[in-house]
Amino acid sequence: MRLLIVDDEPAMHDSYRHCFEPARGERGEAALSAMAAELFGESGQMPVVPVNEDHHFASTHCSQGLEAVAAVKDSMASGDRFAVAFIDIRMPPGIDGKETAARIRAIDPEINIVIVTGYSDFSPLDISRAAGPADKIFYIAKPFEVDEVVQTARALGRRWQVDRELAAAREALAEKIALLEEQTLELAANESRAIHMANHDSLTDAPNRLAFTRALAEQVREGSCFAMAMLDLDRFKLVNDSFGHLAGDELIRMVCAELQGVMKGEGFVARLGGDEFAMLMRVAGEDEAMMRCERLIRAASANFSVFGHTVQGSASAGLVVVGPDEPRDPVDVMRRADLALNEAKRDGRGIVRLFDESMDESIRFRRRIETGLGQAIENGELCLVYQPIATRDTLEVKGFEALLRWASPEYGLTAPAMFIPIAEESSLIHELGDWVTDEALKTLQQWPDQYVSVNFSPRQFRRQNFVAHLMARVMEAGVSPQRFQIEITETAIFDDAERAADTLYRLRQMGFRIALDDFGTGYSSLYNIRKFALDSLKIDRSFVDGMGRERESAAIVHSIIHLGRALGLEVVAEGVENSAQLQALRVAGCSHAQGYFLAHPMVAERAAALSAKRFLTPGEDEEIVFGFGARTGTHG
Repeated sequence: MRLLIVDDEPAMHDSYRHCFEPARGERGEAALSAMAAELFGESGQMPVVPVNEDHHFASTHCSQGLEAVAAVKDSMASGDRFAVAFIDIRMPPGIDGKETAARIRAIDPEINIVIVTGYSDFSPLDISRAAGPADKIFYIAKPFEVDEVVQTARALGRRWQVDRELAAAREALAEKIALLEEQTLELAANESRAIHMANHDSLTDAPNRLAFTRALAEQVREGSCFAMAMLDLDRFKLVNDSFGHLAGDELIRMVCAELQGVMKGEGFVARLGGDEFAMLMRVAGEDEAMMRCERLIRAASANFSVFGHTVQGSASAGLVVVGPDEPRDPVDVMRRADLALNEAKRDGRGIVRLFDESMDESIRFRRRIETGLGQAIENGELCLVYQPIATRDTLEVKGFEALLRWASPEYGLTAPAMFIPIAEESSLIHELGDWVTDEALKTLQQWPDQYVSVNFSPRQFRRQNFVAHLMARVMEAGVSPQRFQIEITETAIFDDAERAADTLYRLRQMGFRIALDDFGTGYSSLYNIRKFALDSLKIDRSFVDGMGRERESAAIVHSIIHLGRALGLEVVAEGVENSAQLQALRVAGCSHAQGYFLAHPMVAERAAALSAKRFLTPGEDEEIVFGFGARTGTHG
């Protein structure tokens, strides 16, 4: 560690050498004694304070201020800098200690300066202003004690080292922060590009099917009147066959530009794929929608110059107008527009067809189902069957999933997948859900301690006062909420994540069990799974069924099991059909299983007998109640 000594008295330099370079031998002791007598009086004795071997000082001695300034400049140039400078304040001739300190500070801002003086023409404030900052200016009075100088040098030298290490650390940290900021900007740019690519068609740069689906869902939620048109180019295959696919791509780009020009920001134009486009428009009614759609047809039916060839464009369109009070299911809106487009193509192409219900036999069927379902409860046509949920190893029955069945006089045995979506479009789903809940609670009272798991549709889950309504029914039945499990799909909770999180939290506070059904088929994220109050994840049967055939399904099953275990959740595998699947799930660590291999859905009496028996014997139960073994609850 380097020290700078600046003093015009040779005897003081000897004193400093004694402090930092102890003399050895008799001649050295005699010289030091004489110097001590001169500095401290005839009887004064200067104690020899040995320098700690851990601190090595290399001193540079200067008699004048300018010489010291030059030494500091050299040290900065070489990189071998001074840690501490001891400066005498009065040094005639030349510059005085104050000026010397000021010039040294200007050259090296990090050096610690110690003013050593018996008498000064300047106040400490004057010196601090000239050579500050104040926390790097120190004072020692003459005559000084050896250990005072040594300890000052040690302390300031150590401080200088720490300051340099801290400065280096700050510099390294600043570099890392700058690098992280640069990487963050790069990631943001990449994310922006990725989002754009995910939501835009690579050929036309128009919004793609995904973006259109989202825009349609938002439009549906607004509740205002709007129109959706689906447009398809006529005889587009002929262009590809005649001029090649590059010409076909160019024609699609040109038609897309024309459609966007007609809309002029007053609607949404997307390329769904191939030569098919979709548009969204806010309209006052059918007349305005037809007029605007016909303009789109005319724009797509112009003559286009494609790579030197003249191509006569032609397009057909299907149109659906959705009023404020009409059913507003995005999937159904797209389906109706597609039906209208097919009708336009059948009627000669180059035209617009407005959707009406005569185009869709399924609508009439759905209405008949809705009417029959409204009478099913009163007529006693509905029943619940129960499929056991068992532990993976001992096959102990921990609960039963309640599954709804309908024996319709008109349509016979009707699968829930057919009538539940229809019920969801009307208030019937609430009446149906209440019946299922009450029936399941009534059956639950016959079991020792198992729980019953009931499916709830998204519309039920979003019902006003859902938590209070469900709690009232459970209390009325005299059943503990801990024995009632609510099964919901990812769609039910992620459509409105904040509200769903609050609802699930309140349900858990009441004691209800929560299971996330059909896990892996929706669009959940790890963040949302952690955010929601859940007890179990149910692996969709499609993944279990594909475990033995598809590497991807097996990987998904393993990932869901590991995720559930990491989050402390039960993991129930649905649709276990054979012993190989059960064994694979056991090896993977799945906690619970459900499926035909373990037991088919059964009526309440047989479920009560099994609940008392407690353990399953695979293959023992071969009966499929009502002819429906498929796992389907109130949400289909």
